[in-house]
Amino acid sequence: MTSISHWLDGKPFAGTSDRTSPVTNPATGEVTGQLALANSGDAKAVIDAAAAAFPMWRDTSLAKRTQILFTFRELLNKKKGELAEIITAEHGKVLSDALGEISRGQEVVEFACGIPHLLKGGCTENASTGVDVFSIRQPLGPVAIISPFNFPAMVPMWFFPIAIATGNTVVLKPSEKDPTASIWLAELWEEAGLPPGVFNVLQGDKLAVDELLENKKIKSISFVGSTPIAQYVYSTGTANGKRVQALGGAKNHAIVLPDADLDLAADAMVNAGFGSAGERCMAISALVAVGDIADTLVAKIAERTRPLVTGDGTTGSDMGPLVTKAHRDKVASYVDAGEAAGATIVVDGRGVTADGGADGFWLGPTLIDNVTTDMSIYTDEIFGPVLSVVRVDTYDQALQLINDNPYGNGTAIFTNDGGAARRFQNEVEVGMVGINVPIPVPMAYYSFGGWKNSLFGDTHAHGTEGVHFFTRGKAVTSRWLDPSHGGINLGFPENS
Repeated sequence: MTSISHWLDGKPFAGTSDRTSPVTNPATGEVTGQLALANSGDAKAVIDAAAAAFPMWRDTSLAKRTQILFTFRELLNKKKGELAEIITAEHGKVLSDALGEISRGQEVVEFACGIPHLLKGGCTENASTGVDVFSIRQPLGPVAIISPFNFPAMVPMWFFPIAIATGNTVVLKPSEKDPTASIWLAELWEEAGLPPGVFNVLQGDKLAVDELLENKKIKSISFVGSTPIAQYVYSTGTANGKRVQALGGAKNHAIVLPDADLDLAADAMVNAGFGSAGERCMAISALVAVGDIADTLVAKIAERTRPLVTGDGTTGSDMGPLVTKAHRDKVASYVDAGEAAGATIVVDGRGVTADGGADGFWLGPTLIDNVTTDMSIYTDEIFGPVLSVVRVDTYDQALQLINDNPYGNGTAIFTNDGGAARRFQNEVEVGMVGINVPIPVPMAYYSFGGWKNSLFGDTHAHGTEGVHFFTRGKAVTSRWLDPSHGGINLGFPENS
């Protein structure tokens, strides 16, 4: 069993707390590590390291920062197989999915390698006689990232490449469920030549989070997680004078219109509903079948779902376990509730025979038909391999379902009608929209973020919005004239 510590000033930091939390392999149920949980003193020490490193890193040239980013990118590309194995061992997702997660995170690293262009300001010469005005963007200072269990590499990489490239120092607080990826990333930064204190890792629970939210040295918070915690992070962080981008939960709907390619739609629903055991904020959990296609579409999805192999992510299975036993049981309880409320269980994953350890946290892909909007299986974010089918008669009814939902993270429509697709992208109240694309995660040069209860704060993740989040503008007005020029004038300055 390994001990997993914090990372401070370019090296492991054990801290002074005697509190720990077990880290488990969800495919076997075995406890594989003990995680150090920070006390207040440990959290302050990590934050202080980031604060001490900031002046040096802020003043490091863009050329040098970019060189380090390029080196980090090359090392990540070379060694990402190691990271994928760590993710699979602690999260449970299959290796191919873990590699995909890393690749999507790497896209943000590559985007950040172009930071000199993205930080260019503007200049107006002779705005007034002999007066020039120009704008610059400068880093905030030490910034914090609080990331979820479901993407222990990709979600932190939505934020820290841009934060570091723009001259900030970082404190990453990963999930307690799969923390080892954060230490691996810290070691990679050290190998890439990042100075000590620029990237730090704080392990812990609510105590560590509250210190990040309240400590005056932390200038911004980037959070991804459930909506109740996102609300807490946003309200507490802003009350303490910080910039906050808090990405919350989701209940992503996919509309399938009668003219859609039903084979394409069925493939997409299986991929988006059951990939990573449904533990994705962009997973499709509600399929809205419009018109008379529902029976055919459900049959096609069931046909594709039943052969899927649930098992250990290292053995070539299609889908891995859920992250903890408690979460597995919670997801199964939603299936129980849906069945009790009258929904039809088409494919039942509760009794799955898994290709993995007897004590693994197994729940197979589950397809439920005839779900109504008053059932908890529809109203709540389940975060598991459960796809609910809601039947409606018209496009307008389907659209209303989505727009009435309190979440607005991602959505999709499947159709061969360009007019219907264009109308949907205009009318739907959701931040990320797919047209015949089930998981519309934007590229790194766009931004990731939802609407309504899926986002608290004004700024989405990565892209140019990320650059603006991690910097603040400064306008400089300058005049260089003969020193004999001057005179007293107490009036408000006027341009001339």
